[in-house]
Amino acid sequence: MDMMTRMAALTAQALRETWPEAQELPEAEEIRGLLAVPPDPAMGDYAFPVFRLAKALRMAPPKIAATLAEGWNHADVARVEAVNGYLNFFLNRLNFARDTLTAVLAAGERYGASDLGAGKTICLDYSSINIAKRFHIGHLSTTMIGHSLKRIFDFLGYTTVGINHLGDWGTQFGKMICAYKKWGNKEEVERGGVAELVRLYVRFHEEAEADKALEDEGRAWFKRIEDGDEEALTIWSWFKELTLKDTARVYDLLGVSFDSYAGESFYNDKMDRVVNELKEKDLLTISEGASVVDLREYDQEGKETKTSMPPCVILRSDGATLYATRDLAAAFYRHDTYHFDKCLYVVAYQQDLHFRQWFRVLEKMGYEWAKDCVHVSFGMISYEGQALATRKGHVVYLEELLDQAQQKALEIINEKSPNLENKEEVARQVGIGTVIYTDLSNNRIKDIDFHWDRALNFDGETGPYVQYTHARCCSVLRKAEAIDLPEADFSALTDNEAQALLRLLGRFPDVIREAADKYEPSMITRAITDIAQAYNKFYYEHRILNDDPAAAAARLALTQAVRNVIKTGLFLIGIEAPERM
Repeated sequence: MDMMTRMAALTAQALRETWPEAQELPEAEEIRGLLAVPPDPAMGDYAFPVFRLAKALRMAPPKIAATLAEGWNHADVARVEAVNGYLNFFLNRLNFARDTLTAVLAAGERYGASDLGAGKTICLDYSSINIAKRFHIGHLSTTMIGHSLKRIFDFLGYTTVGINHLGDWGTQFGKMICAYKKWGNKEEVERGGVAELVRLYVRFHEEAEADKALEDEGRAWFKRIEDGDEEALTIWSWFKELTLKDTARVYDLLGVSFDSYAGESFYNDKMDRVVNELKEKDLLTISEGASVVDLREYDQEGKETKTSMPPCVILRSDGATLYATRDLAAAFYRHDTYHFDKCLYVVAYQQDLHFRQWFRVLEKMGYEWAKDCVHVSFGMISYEGQALATRKGHVVYLEELLDQAQQKALEIINEKSPNLENKEEVARQVGIGTVIYTDLSNNRIKDIDFHWDRALNFDGETGPYVQYTHARCCSVLRKAEAIDLPEADFSALTDNEAQALLRLLGRFPDVIREAADKYEPSMITRAITDIAQAYNKFYYEHRILNDDPAAAAARLALTQAVRNVIKTGLFLIGIEAPERM
């Protein structure tokens, strides 16, 4: 049991012992959610606000806090202070150090894991690359947020299904075939791969600006794909094969894998169910020739409410399906196949209206599980201040970015640690780690502008800094291997630096659960960065292998705990943890 959980249980017990006749007193779980860590350690290690108890106890909050403080008697707490409406706890530092490290070290790299999700399934739709286009930096956030969330939910005991919903259907593939037939040839495409397909795609749009008839030709080729034309399907399948081969290299570099590659084309024969059911439930109306679901809502006075939305188009006037139709078909398939408790869609915030619309359609169809479909939105990513635009050929390809990151990391390692063994492997771990860390270091909804000078800084709040701290812990532990140490004296960990570090370690399981609840991997990134900073402060303030063997044993135990937690945190956000740097 972590210390915050224990403090919540002790507080719940104290409340019932002090006021045994009182009704509606909070349970330990609710108290745990109210406990806070004061910004200044001088105010205590934990603080419990008692204001919400005033009604149940018919007593002023300062009086409640004072009464609890007066009767408090538990060995885990050195003293309790009542300050206005708060109960401030000052822990027994020796007991806190011993209990926290015992819990962390006993769990090893599974510290924070649980069976919270046992028996529950979460589908995660992420990455969703487009066929015949190279994997660019704009796909980084969806890929790494989704990958991290999958690892987090796995860690908490859920069954997860990672889905790469391939963008493998639509008019753009007709345009690609048109461009290939006009300006490409098989040998050049086989040799150039997706890069050659992108060149053709860009040329198509350049030529189409002067020759509008090309757009009609592109649509005609896609119609041939839809109609099952052998030539069109063969070329389309070939483009798809080339793309998956190209992206496999990037996924391997990132350590990302999927359980399903069922893309848009997979649902071609599954959309009749959507359309027919909407018709049966009298939800489809005709608007300018298109079949739509009306999503307007009105108040009692007949005025449209703020929750009204534009209609969700299900069929175009020519009978063609749209993204919403396919997403509805995919949702039905996933619910029928995986029986998910949640289905997460890791897609940029620009698609917010799209998801709100078809989620609402599910609700209007009467599916209670519509509430279990969640749009996990995120901000846009730019590179050195430049926005990305595939059609204009202005794009940063992710494979090239990762290669560049590894090269830059190797240059820094050659400068700082020229004698390091296995430098290329460490450069790979650090280079790729810095790209991932940059993406997952801020709240996911924020836009990201990737800059090398910030990302590859070994001293700031960056991936290399956290990885270096892990390597530092490993180095300290290696030096201690030849030393025969006695049982640890945890009184050596009662200083402010050690206690600050222990509080962060003790809270780590909460951070994992909160990151899952909020679909926010950056909370883990922030937590391990804070732990790295706190450890380095401790490291510089206190000699770990000092003249007191029992104190050294305690500080080594703390170092081992920090190493384990940083490694776990890095794993959960998809980054490797080098042991030497």
